[in-house]
Amino acid sequence: MKAVYLLEPGPPENLIYGELPDPPPPTGSRLLVRVRAVALNPIDTYLRSGMVKMDLPRPFIPGCDFAGVVEAVGPEVRLFEPGDRVWGSNQGLLGRQGTFAERITVDECWAYPIPEGVSDEAAAATALVGITAHLGLFRHARLERGETLFVNGASGGVGSTVVQMGKLTGARVIAAVGSPAKAEAILKLGADYAIVYRDVEPQLALRKITPGGVNVWWETTREPDFDRIIAALASRGRVIIMAGREARPPFPVGPFYVKGGSIHGFVMFSAHPDEQREAAEDINEWLAAGKLKPRIDRVMPLAEAAAAHRLQEENTIGKSGVLAGKIVLKP
Repeated sequence: MKAVYLLEPGPPENLIYGELPDPPPPTGSRLLVRVRAVALNPIDTYLRSGMVKMDLPRPFIPGCDFAGVVEAVGPEVRLFEPGDRVWGSNQGLLGRQGTFAERITVDECWAYPIPEGVSDEAAAATALVGITAHLGLFRHARLERGETLFVNGASGGVGSTVVQMGKLTGARVIAAVGSPAKAEAILKLGADYAIVYRDVEPQLALRKITPGGVNVWWETTREPDFDRIIAALASRGRVIIMAGREARPPFPVGPFYVKGGSIHGFVMFSAHPDEQREAAEDINEWLAAGKLKPRIDRVMPLAEAAAAHRLQEENTIGKSGVLAGKIVLKP
């Protein structure tokens, strides 16, 4: 089969597109899936580069997200049968092989049915970002109807999904983005307000829009400015942090505890499979109803994975702003 693989961590040029043996027939509760689409995430680039240290198989196939068709099932599989369309995430992590290949095996606990009428590209693009947004908003922040949600960096894959799920909850959503074009796009996804942070200081804009502060601040950037964040929080406000492993910013302890605030940091791949499946069930319902629409920046051939990694790295690490959504690749 054709696959993208890595022999040693390093730059995007270390990614090889070539032939690897097909996965063995599935055993236990595993599925053999013919991959039709995958999505690229920042964590994929961190593992490829060695920025995030994990024990990797050799050769290592990167990639968390996938959408495809079940070709065979292990004897203990109960949820799927050959011919079923499935999507999922949480691959390419913690010793598991990834998804950037024509065929993969995956335990059924990490796979979910693709609703009728939902494309492979949409399912793959929603996987990690959708589960991340759901866990952060509902398990950690416990966002409620009528509250105010601020999303800093709302035009990316996670941010745009958080905006949509916030509106589905009945929250008032304020989004910060980097350009007027991105502001227009995020308003179409349901945001009530869009702040172009290169033109207007978000803190000043927030004082006018919501003088009482925001109930939930979702931070997507790698280097949070906690002075700005805590100043914008309402009483008992919650902050969600899901990026910036190397960040060590100053923290305003006094203003934070006086407001009774809380900060929630998490990574989706540490969540229990049952928690992720609960998120996936809501995601499927919203996808099927057309209420959740993944923001896809571009679709590329799997053979161009190295170029895709370079783009993602420039956007995330280099802060180029070149991407406005997910990169999806197709075998």
